[in-house]
Amino acid sequence: MTVEDEVLKAMKEAGKPLSAGEVEKITGIDRKEIDKAFKELKAKNAIVSPVRCKWEPA
Repeated sequence: MTVEDEVLKAMKEAGKPLSAGEVEKITGIDRKEIDKAFKELKAKNAIVSPVRCKWEPA
């Protein structure tokens, strides 16, 4: 499972918009890796930001 997959899975399971810090607490993945995954997921339109600095699956 890629970092992107793990981040997306954590976001789906949470059922609410999450910040990178919250994803880090849930998954234990390094913050830099999460930021990189967010960038890739945004480029693929897989996540959206309903509120500033929080993301959820599209």
